[in-house]
Amino acid sequence: MKLNQLTAAPGATKDAKRIGRGHGSGNGKTAGKGHKGQKARAGHGMRPGFEGGQMPLQRRIPKRGFNNIFAKEVVSVNVGSLNCFEDGAQVDVQALKEAGILKKSGDALKILASGELTKKLTVKADAFSEAAKAKIEAAGGKAEVV
Repeated sequence: MKLNQLTAAPGATKDAKRIGRGHGSGNGKTAGKGHKGQKARAGHGMRPGFEGGQMPLQRRIPKRGFNNIFAKEVVSVNVGSLNCFEDGAQVDVQALKEAGILKKSGDALKILASGELTKKLTVKADAFSEAAKAKIEAAGGKAEVV
């Protein structure tokens, strides 16, 4: 098969709608635009959400909530997912990224207690839940707050 022999599957393509080519075409004379008015003119078009001067919906409905621009994005990792590291390893944000556990680093890293830890690790993070700290130390490791 050659590139010049490729064709679309039957029914996959449609002919373009030929507008303004006589009344027998079904789209002659006014070319599907009706008679006069703003929408019949060339270059017409109103912005999305325009309601003809009526107060638009996005301005009628009340505003809700608050977006704190100073909020810190805390990324959490469960203790159970730290078992992929070798015994005695140093676990920090960089190591978690390289292991594929963290996709994005965020502003802070918190270790949570879901799952079981079987390896002795030194974990460096911005925060630990009490139960996570206990599990890391019970496995013989260290939980260091950075």
